Amino acid sequence: MTRSSSVRSGSYREFWPRYLGEHRRAATRALHYAGTCLGLFLLAGAVAAGDWRLAAAGLICGYAFAWAAHAFVERNRPATFTHPWWSFISDFRMLFTWLAGGRPASRSQPARRQERE
Repeated sequence: MTRSSSVRSGSYREFWPRYLGEHRRAATRALHYAGTCLGLFLLAGAVAAGDWRLAAAGLICGYAFAWAAHAFVERNRPATFTHPWWSFISDFRMLFTWLAGGRPASRSQPARRQERE
């Protein structure tokens, strides 16, 4: 497992390209998306049912999917361990960019246009 996420970034602008680099594989991103979406559904369920255990399950689920992706697909260390808040925000940024029809890009990495059928 590589230790690329053990490097601390001085700013979010510096962190974001590194975060994207640690999510190069489609399977890694897919597991992140699945975990984040399931976590959001569980959080909504927690609010609707008034059961805090669902909210805790949402957090656990989101992190479990992401960490599994890093351990078994990307084979690197999750950014959560060095920048927990920026990593959390970036999971949602990456998800919402994908839901809007794109793939997030950093300044140093131009966005790839996918052809639509």
